[in-house]
This record gives sequence, structure tokens and C-alpha cells, in this order.
Amino acid sequence: MTAQHFSITSETAGAVLAALRKHVPDLTWSAAKKHLAGRRISINGILCIDEGRRVVAGDTIELRGQPLPPPPGDNDVKILFIDAHVVVAEKPAGMLSLRHPGDVNWKQEKKDRQPSLEESLHRLISRRKDPVLRNTGDELLAVHRIDRETSGILVFARNEGAQAGLIEQFAAHDALRRYLCVIPGWLPAQTIESRQIRDRGDGLRGSSPDGSFGKRMVTHIAPLRHLGKYHEMECRLETGRTNQIRIHLAELGHPICGDVKYRGAVGKTAIRDESGAPRLALHAAELGFVHPVTQEIHDYKSAWPRDIQNMIRRLKGIE
Repeated sequence: MTAQHFSITSETAGAVLAALRKHVPDLTWSAAKKHLAGRRISINGILCIDEGRRVVAGDTIELRGQPLPPPPGDNDVKILFIDAHVVVAEKPAGMLSLRHPGDVNWKQEKKDRQPSLEESLHRLISRRKDPVLRNTGDELLAVHRIDRETSGILVFARNEGAQAGLIEQFAAHDALRRYLCVIPGWLPAQTIESRQIRDRGDGLRGSSPDGSFGKRMVTHIAPLRHLGKYHEMECRLETGRTNQIRIHLAELGHPICGDVKYRGAVGKTAIRDESGAPRLALHAAELGFVHPVTQEIHDYKSAWPRDIQNMIRRLKGIE
């Protein structure tokens, strides 16, 4: 069976299996549940194993011919730095940065099937041999997030003072956030600025045609490597709005490889993805900040994960 993609509308929104059956009327409940158990259903490019997961207008359900890899867990998380005030970690693609507030009260068994980075870090920290690092409170406080579909580096604070100091740096655009992505075609180095709105008309975030409305978002991009018909790009965030890089590149007509959600500007025909990307080819490759307590400069770098490295090698051979 070849993969099938279904764009959710307000008429088909709801529980994932019910929504899927609205798009595939001859699909029985038992067959739909079998696909779910067999890891052949994804939402916006991310494996879905929860029958209770709800989809909304703008989401994309994919019914795959082959099963997706198991969801990432604690062993897929890497701690790059930890002290009594901050934790810097590398998140695998497919893992939430933080559990949605509405899902916090899920049963532990359900959480463990698809843990968030925050939850995995709590467990990893509790296993550390150093009692000072292990027992410095239970708090992991959010400073920023990266999309579930995106891999890469982010920082948590371990107390409110550290959180306030880091958030101040991010708000002042003093923190360095550098991403890598792969796009079809080529774009020159430039700064992209627009105003983000929550619904561009199809349930997805996007840029407002009215420059005086919405939240300011600024991305600085530059080409890095020629990959046949594709290019590796560097993206530096000035602001950090939800899905910002994905929106900006898609609106320029160069949607990120593997992005099933943002495939072009609203109202225009979706741009086909022929890259064969295993998932969203977007990686938070570098994070730099001043430690909120010691005032030391911290800078962390991360190379592409193996799945995208393999894709890049393949694309380099395609002209």
C-alpha cells in the first residue's frame, strides 16, 4: 500500500480514527485500529499511537504502507550540560518539548508510551550519580520550545531565577538559535520578516497580509550546501514564533523537505515533496546564551541526526 495523505477540515476534525474513516469511507473500525497498532498512522509527520488523539482543521493524517519507527524515549535524549540552574539537552524528532497542559493528568502508562522531553529529563536526572545535580529540586521550567517534528538543542531552567534570566535573553534576542534545514531549490541569503496570525484561513498559522496585525516574526536565512536539486540552509531566529521557519520558507515557495503541514502559501496549490525525507528536515543545531547565574558564555552545537544525514547523502547524488 502506498502512503496516503488526508488534509483535515472543520468537517472531518475529531478523534483521529473517526477522522480517518471520514476520508476513507470503506475503512472499517477494526482495520483502522490495526493500522494504529501497526504504527502506520501519523499526524503532521509524527507517529500516532493514541486512539484518543484529536485532529483539527489544518492537520494532515498520513496512512503509511510501512510502519514508522517506535516513538522516541529516554534513551534517545542526550544531556549536553547540567548544573544546579540549567539543563541543556538534545531532543529527538517526534518528541514533545513539554506535555500539553490538557494532557498532564494522563495515566502514567499512557505518558510513558510517548514521553515529553521534560518527562524524560526528570527520569534521566534522577539517575545521575552526583547527588547535588540529582536532588536540586524537581522543577524543570520552560524557556523556549522546538516543534515536536524538529530535532535539536534546547534549554530548561531548574529554578525561577534562572528561568527569568534566560527568558530575558530570549526576549531581547540575545540568545543564539541557529537551525539547519533542507529545501527544494535555492534561496539567497536574506532576512524574512512578517506578522504571524493563528489562522491564515485553513486552520494553520501563517503571515498576515496586514503588516500592522499579528506578532512580529523575523528569520535570517543563508544557503550552505548544494544537494542536487535541493539546498541545505542555515536559519537564525530573531524571534521564535511557533512554526516560524516552516511558515517563512513555505510562503517563499520552498517548503522544508518532509514537512507535511506547510507546503506553500495559503490559497495556492500545495507544493509536492519529492525529496523522500524520512521526517521534517529541520534541526536546532546551535544554542548560545549567557549562564543566568555564573554569567559564563555557553554555546552548544549538534550535527544532523543520522536519518537526515542519510537523506543528504542520497540527495547529493541526485541531479
